[in-house]
Amino acid sequence: MEELNPSLRLLMGPGPSNVSYRVLRAMSTPLLGHLDPQFMAIMDEVCQMLRELFQTQNRMTFPVSGTGSAGLEAALVNLLEPGDTAVVCVHGVFGQRLSEVARRAGASVVNVEAPWGQPIDVQELIETLKKHPQAKLCAIVQAETSTGVLQPLKELGAFMRGGETLLVVDAVTSLGGVPVEVDAWGIDVCYSGTQKCLSVPPGLAPITFSPKALEAVNRRRTKVQSWYLDVTLLQKYWGSERVYHHTAPISMIYALREGLRIIHEEGLEARFARHRQLSERLAQGLAGLGFGFFAQEGHRLPPLTSVYPPREDLVEPLRKKLLSEHGIEVGGGLGAYAGKIWRIGLMGETCQPQNVAILLDALGREL
Repeated sequence: MEELNPSLRLLMGPGPSNVSYRVLRAMSTPLLGHLDPQFMAIMDEVCQMLRELFQTQNRMTFPVSGTGSAGLEAALVNLLEPGDTAVVCVHGVFGQRLSEVARRAGASVVNVEAPWGQPIDVQELIETLKKHPQAKLCAIVQAETSTGVLQPLKELGAFMRGGETLLVVDAVTSLGGVPVEVDAWGIDVCYSGTQKCLSVPPGLAPITFSPKALEAVNRRRTKVQSWYLDVTLLQKYWGSERVYHHTAPISMIYALREGLRIIHEEGLEARFARHRQLSERLAQGLAGLGFGFFAQEGHRLPPLTSVYPPREDLVEPLRKKLLSEHGIEVGGGLGAYAGKIWRIGLMGETCQPQNVAILLDALGREL
């Protein structure tokens, strides 16, 4: 069997994004034990940098061992018990996934929906929450990866602040690419993934729990249904007690540490501006080539642009040709929009001027 030698790709799909050589180098450094004092110091560094990225003071901020969907499960299975009510916002695949996991946790789910490509109507959501004051949580996707919609959260957080209902936010495609202000917006649980705007390989799900959320977990009448994702156990490993829970993915923690260092060196405001400016440049170029936009204007997600190619018969053939002949990956649509739209990612390491130029040049040649 030959040595592994995958093709070089320009990853401009919905994730993963390209990874800095610094992150790959960090992953190749010698292993430590997961209870080694040196590794525990690294754990503390990662947690502190995650707090800065989430813009929170939450003590329980750490990376779940698993992809972004593990972060989603960790958020819901810790908070929900059979019989609880959950208000869930659905305007794409990942809102649907929130709703499904909430049901599997035994909750009575009240969906608030919007057409794909549009944000949730915040006033409609607030009225729904008023009708269901018993709701344990309200879950919403900030950056819907299936549609490229950026959901406003500030008004919703202001309404929910001080109430009993917990605000849970999916920031898988937004963290590190657009502002995520956990404390300022009154978010109680927020989770993400490493493979999008953090430009770290998939395998970890950064998550943060507010003190209010942890109190709700500690008041549970039943044990958390998942032993692996039980935050009451995980906080003993990631906290000061350092009680063994599971063998942490050491090399992935190394990778996340280096990815967070890169973000820290650039600065959040500069990073957000880069994603915003280059997504505008990409949009202008795509419009000039005859592409149409799927996500509602004013609510388009800078790290992920969803578009209609100039002709429907080009959607899949042209996407496949970009990969096979140009080494460029762009994503297709999901659900009802499979074979109808593209999802073009400009995330983290991939979000560079030369990559925008390379994609537009390749499209220009093919069209």
